[in-house]
Amino acid sequence: MLAKGGCLCGEVRFSAPDGVVEVGVCHCNMCQRWSGGPGFATHSGKAPKIEGVENIKWYRSSEWAERGFCNECGSNLFYRLGGDEPQYSCFAGPFDDQKKFKLAAQTFIEEKPDYYAFAGDIPSMTGAEVFAMFAPSSNSSEG
Repeated sequence: MLAKGGCLCGEVRFSAPDGVVEVGVCHCNMCQRWSGGPGFATHSGKAPKIEGVENIKWYRSSEWAERGFCNECGSNLFYRLGGDEPQYSCFAGPFDDQKKFKLAAQTFIEEKPDYYAFAGDIPSMTGAEVFAMFAPSSNSSEG
């Protein structure tokens, strides 16, 4: 089974692996501007199957990533990390069935505005901790 979703107007539909159940919350300033609040997304890894790909507009929001949205209705759909094998996240809101999702972590907590907070004990990371996870290892032999 695949987890399916789509944009507000229906011009873009996508399918991601059904095992995608963890939602991460990003509080970075870019996600706040992009979505009007924190960015809620699932990490799907490889590219989801997309119908209506000609209706997706990609915006390079940083040196390392792009954000994909429907060029008709503007729905925020995807976040794509560059590299040899791009990594995809699908925003949680466009999925048809969100009942199985579980809040797994929050990142860029130092950029979170004070006017909201999540209940429970959610693993949290700063932006520096996130970037350190993806930085090349200092023990690399490629110097």
